Amino acid sequence: MDTQKQYCESISLPDALSIRSMAEIRSKLSEAFSSKYEIFLSIPSGAEADLSFIQLIEAARRQASIDGKRFNLSSPVTGNVLKVLERAGFIESFDQEDLKFWLHKEVTL
Repeated sequence: MDTQKQYCESISLPDALSIRSMAEIRSKLSEAFSSKYEIFLSIPSGAEADLSFIQLIEAARRQASIDGKRFNLSSPVTGNVLKVLERAGFIESFDQEDLKFWLHKEVTL
């Protein structure tokens, strides 16, 4: 029995990350968090996203932290998802944890 498989799960998202797909994505995240300690989320490089996706991921990050679980992106955001973060003003207000999560940037002080 592979303990790594029990410990973490990787979720691949669809190309459409809009309000229409949020219920399905939320359900996948909830199911994964109910049985796993660490979740890796894979966002397609050409994914089209809207603000509802960013809101869902931020809510999942906060819930994971409350529950003592780990939540990560398998790679830094690019393309449309990065543009949504920029347009919504998130990037300007990112702290160290946000930079690490969304952009995989380590900030040393």
